Amino acid sequence: MIRRITQADREDFLRLSEEFYASPAVLHAVPRSYHEGAFAELMRSDEYAEGFMLEADGKIVGFALTAKTYSRESGGKVLWLEELYILPEYRSRGLGREYFAFIEEYARQNGFARIRLEVEEENVRARALYARLGYLPLEYCQMIKDLRG
Repeated sequence: MIRRITQADREDFLRLSEEFYASPAVLHAVPRSYHEGAFAELMRSDEYAEGFMLEADGKIVGFALTAKTYSRESGGKVLWLEELYILPEYRSRGLGREYFAFIEEYARQNGFARIRLEVEEENVRARALYARLGYLPLEYCQMIKDLRG
């Protein structure tokens, strides 16, 4: 089951979020305050981001975060799949595929023109799933400039 995150999910979200950022799926960990800030933003509004909890066997087994932008290149709103984390013991059970069906329908119903995601080059299993679901590589080099400290 996939459902929107609620205030009652705070501790589960923080635990899973920290696990995700300690995994090889991301380049580096982030401070706990970033996880707490993300949760606060999810509770404040769905204007910029939305969070979802994944459940199986009657318990929370993962989470997903999306962010929203506008892209002239895509001709409309873009839904960024920021994060998808499923506990290791619940992987390869169809939850990822279920989440993508859910979020693609959500995007269609809410007028998004494109879904975009990032994946670590070494995350072969995730890349294979995304390719099977019709996602294509985007030939851009991304650059960033951090404005905090």
